[in-house]
Amino acid sequence: MNARTKTPADAHQFIESVANKQGWKVNHDTEFVNHLAAGLARNYNTYGYYLCPCRDGDGERPVDKDIICPCEYVAADHDEYGHCLCGLYLSKEYAASGQEPSSIPERREGGI
Repeated sequence: MNARTKTPADAHQFIESVANKQGWKVNHDTEFVNHLAAGLARNYNTYGYYLCPCRDGDGERPVDKDIICPCEYVAADHDEYGHCLCGLYLSKEYAASGQEPSSIPERREGGI
């Protein structure tokens, strides 16, 4: 266990910080974001890092490094679909469109 347990509130703060730094928007569906924040906090407390809650990791940081939130696939997903696989982070343009994130293909080799 980590020296400091992360709560969903900590994960929310992390989510907002990442979005602000990257110039992204966070999904406006509060219940959905709460669910993902809880998953991020649970994964942090289990693995010691914010493993994407929408994917299955190995629990080994070097193997999971591409799916540590924000994953390395966000930019390509934003370019093609306007949002990441989870639907957590939206491009500004996509957020302004009012569209809801939908299912998109997994870019990670080996799948989810």
